[in-house]
Amino acid sequence: MSGHSKWANIKHKKAKTDAAKGVSFAKFSREIIISAKMGGADPAANFRLRTAIDKAKAGGLPNDTIKRAIEKGAGAGSSDNFEEITYEGYGAGGVAVFVEAATDNRNRTAGDIRSYFTKFGGNLGETGCVGWIFEPAGVVYFDKSCNYDKLFEDGIEFDIKDIEDDEDRWKVITSVENFQLTVEGYEKLGYKILESDLVRIPSNSVEIKDVDTAKKVMLLLEKLEEHDDVQNVYSNFETDDEIMEKL
Repeated sequence: MSGHSKWANIKHKKAKTDAAKGVSFAKFSREIIISAKMGGADPAANFRLRTAIDKAKAGGLPNDTIKRAIEKGAGAGSSDNFEEITYEGYGAGGVAVFVEAATDNRNRTAGDIRSYFTKFGGNLGETGCVGWIFEPAGVVYFDKSCNYDKLFEDGIEFDIKDIEDDEDRWKVITSVENFQLTVEGYEKLGYKILESDLVRIPSNSVEIKDVDTAKKVMLLLEKLEEHDDVQNVYSNFETDDEIMEKL
């Protein structure tokens, strides 16, 4: 289960800038609301909520906003009725795109998502058309100061799948079922976790070799990411560094 798509690497770098601008605040709040609604308001008993709070704090979401989102999800006062929904399709050049959204208006969101695919040379498909490409997984990130061999050796106890060199971080990959066990297990051993999340990892990639097509794919992915209702965007888009520099 190796490989990290070009889009995933770009998202990691872009997230730091977006968080600083407050672009992700609404997304953080929605995830907290949904997590609290599904599993209760206590992070100690609701691991998804705890993960959402950690992610929101790392992104700069104020504590007061986090508290209000938890209260909304738990039913204190008025609560936004968000539902989770996914969209699947193809971008320019046959690139697979999988979108996770949280919306209070399914028709509005579907219309917007469809228009983005059409505008940038792709098409929104039926459920299942590309979902099989993206395997659900847990990822846990550590600073490079952690010893790789020790990280791997300790991870055997939690049945981790792999450890990858993710530029400035180690990325431990685990199954969804073992995600909580892995996070809590490493913490008990004294490791400092930089970030952890449930994601979808593409099992294959589509390499785009011309600038115009790569530009269309990038614009589609960025437009989807910027939509308030979209929580996550996954793609198997790949291209070389020379084309990325031109973009």
